[in-house]
Amino acid sequence: MDTEARRLSVLVIEDHPIVRRGIRALLSEWNDVKQIIEASDGESGFREYVEHNPDIVLMDLSLPGISGFEAIRRIVARNGSAKILAFSGHGDTEFVTQALRAGARGYLSKRCDLSIYIEALEHLVNGNIYLEPEIAQRLAFQKTRGPELPLAALTTREFEIFS
Repeated sequence: MDTEARRLSVLVIEDHPIVRRGIRALLSEWNDVKQIIEASDGESGFREYVEHNPDIVLMDLSLPGISGFEAIRRIVARNGSAKILAFSGHGDTEFVTQALRAGARGYLSKRCDLSIYIEALEHLVNGNIYLEPEIAQRLAFQKTRGPELPLAALTTREFEIFS
């Protein structure tokens, strides 16, 4: 794809200013980014999504007010093809499963290497899904162990309340 034709807008929804600043610095180094929009909570993130219709959304799951799960659901209800990359300090596979059920197209832990963020964004831009390799491996292992864990039976909303 032509580099000029692929100048992307990215919405970062994260409540910690220092993390937003770090993500902004990382994204600024990626040549494909033309615009970085920021929001500090799920509600304002959804409003920014409606106003700017960004190409990609990076969504923290633990946000003040409405959770990242709810913000993902609202965005996907508005645009079923939204490209949302969820990221969280929670590496537990149940958070991953619930984020994907809500409509995220990928998941990263906040502990992953910075280069993986760009790799994940590239996958989403190209219409693919992306799971951090370590998380994908744990999910695959969990699926081969047999019956689902009790938390897996919860809906995304029930899991939010539980969490």
